[in-house]
Amino acid sequence: MELLVIGVGYVGLVAGTCFAEMGHNVTCLDIDKHKVEGLKNGVIPIFEPGLEEMVLRNSKAKRLHFTTDYPQHVERAKVCFICVDTPISQSGEANLTYVSTVAKQIAEHMTDHTLIVTKSTVPVGTAHFITSLIQEELNKKGKKVSFDVIANPEFLKEGDAIADFMKPDRVIIGIDNEAIAPIMKEIYSPFMVSRERLIIMDTLSAEMTKYTANAALAARISFMNEIASICESVGADISSVRKGIGADSRIGYSYLYPGPGFGGHCLPKDLRALCSQTEDETLLLDAIYKVNENQKRLIGKKVLQYFEKRGGSSNKTVAVLGIAFKPNTDDIREAPALVLIRQLLDEGISVRLYDPIALENAKSHLPDHPQVSYCTDELDAVDGADAVCLVTEWKQFRFLNFEKLLNKMKGHAFFDGRNQYNPKEMKARGFDYFSIGRTAELKPDTQKQYV
Repeated sequence: MELLVIGVGYVGLVAGTCFAEMGHNVTCLDIDKHKVEGLKNGVIPIFEPGLEEMVLRNSKAKRLHFTTDYPQHVERAKVCFICVDTPISQSGEANLTYVSTVAKQIAEHMTDHTLIVTKSTVPVGTAHFITSLIQEELNKKGKKVSFDVIANPEFLKEGDAIADFMKPDRVIIGIDNEAIAPIMKEIYSPFMVSRERLIIMDTLSAEMTKYTANAALAARISFMNEIASICESVGADISSVRKGIGADSRIGYSYLYPGPGFGGHCLPKDLRALCSQTEDETLLLDAIYKVNENQKRLIGKKVLQYFEKRGGSSNKTVAVLGIAFKPNTDDIREAPALVLIRQLLDEGISVRLYDPIALENAKSHLPDHPQVSYCTDELDAVDGADAVCLVTEWKQFRFLNFEKLLNKMKGHAFFDGRNQYNPKEMKARGFDYFSIGRTAELKPDTQKQYV
């Protein structure tokens, strides 16, 4: 089937490439000429494991094409996927400027019945809004062309997006005209070989499903981070607690890891956008967001408390391992590491930064600061450092050479924001070791007594 994917950002490029991998003929359209020319020459604008190889393979097979030409390709396409960004405004509402621009372009150039499919994360009611907008544009031009607008939200995890798209847990299709369901089933049929994963509902419910899914994931993360804080205050171990509650089939183990807070483009943005959908109070959703914002400052607070007990932060250096908000991506949007770095710089602490993939992106988001050093690897980062902070759990950090680390360091503090290591082993190696929800250091005169 001929598919047009408009917007070659993260969602559009992954979706278009995966559709092509399954045999569809896909054209990816974007107004960014530099990005499109780069893709034509095999330059991938984002990092996602497996994506580059798949783009090159399908481009060579002539199933995947890139263009900036709206008129020719909208006119030819029977199905147009809208995959442009929906940034959040100061008030927390999703900005539909890019979506509106694309909808108007489709209205201007389509000549026959067209399916317009939104994969961008959009507010509830956007399919209806696009329908009205396109019809208004058609009326202005005196054109009589039939069309349908479909909500088809994406559920991709950065770092594992290819697998998520090729073997989805579910594919949500929101339609208000049941007659077009067979077309969407045909498009997604190659992804349903092992079992049927397609769930069809109305457009409003499909749009709400996307926001609700991310809110539920965010809730589990913030819940565990708050429980981890309580564990520290009472002397319990969050790792044991996680095993105990995760064994309950009603709860399960997914998204129950404590850490420095969630970041990235999806969870924080979608949580705020969901809150903006209603004029009623959103007490739980507001609390999820607030807990997460506080959690992002937790590692920094631990570091500053540690230095305060040892003469203060003056002339101190901290190595930060991992800048991306999660492994296997170069995305640093709302990354906890950025909050930590700014905390330390505000206190006059020098930082030495290393990330296997996201270091170049970090340079564009952080100020040109004399106390910021960008390093070539983890050993370079810890050279002369008083403390190390592990923020992103890249696989190469799982088995660090701790003896070499200590020899390179000036101090011996290790702040493990991902609970990657065993506290007893780390202390035996000579570190002052701190993790999340596992290393309560209560003074005897302040420890509570529990009966």
